[in-house]
Amino acid sequence: MRVAIVDDQALVRRAFSLMLGVEDDIDLVGEAADGAAAIDLAASANPDIMLMDIEMPRMNGLDATRAIRAAGESQVIILTTFDRDDYLFEALDAGAAGFLLKNCEPERLLEAIRTVADGGALLAPEVTRRVIEQAVHGGGQPALSAPHPAVERLTQRELDVLTAMASGLSNAEIAQDLYVSEATVKTHVSSCLSKLGVRDRVQAVIFAFQHGLAGSHPKGGAPER
Repeated sequence: MRVAIVDDQALVRRAFSLMLGVEDDIDLVGEAADGAAAIDLAASANPDIMLMDIEMPRMNGLDATRAIRAAGESQVIILTTFDRDDYLFEALDAGAAGFLLKNCEPERLLEAIRTVADGGALLAPEVTRRVIEQAVHGGGQPALSAPHPAVERLTQRELDVLTAMASGLSNAEIAQDLYVSEATVKTHVSSCLSKLGVRDRVQAVIFAFQHGLAGSHPKGGAPER
């Protein structure tokens, strides 16, 4: 995966560069210190994913994300210190495929990069519920309580994974909770998306909330045999 880092603080860029540089499946292809430079970098280096800060000089990360996505270039993961609803929803509206806080665990960032590279989307657990509430209730429409016919096509294990995602668990946490491998979780997630007819992980979680499946994930399950 070709990854670029966009942040106005050189120390932050260096820290992320050191962390990502040891991963065998990640190739760091460039850095930028502001949004305008990020647009140029997206065009010249063609990264698969850009880790994008928000508050930067010349051009902020939200405007840069909108321009980069409008050009159909790199996917963008917003990585910020600021846990603000206006930033969150504007980032998603601009086309960001992920939104994480800089205090997240390194494993969470790596999972986000790999999830987005596989065509998915990933949000910080801290902001997931706010996105869901906006999606479900923002238009004044109540959440649906009746099961959707597509749910009947899910196996019990796929349903377990879906409800775990709706609880904000990462793939690694789901794997530990359900006593399966991360590869198995990824397979179940892909199957859920296909059977539910949704584009990515975020839409799957919204689906779970809309159809009364959120909050039903038991903490700790029996090992899969």
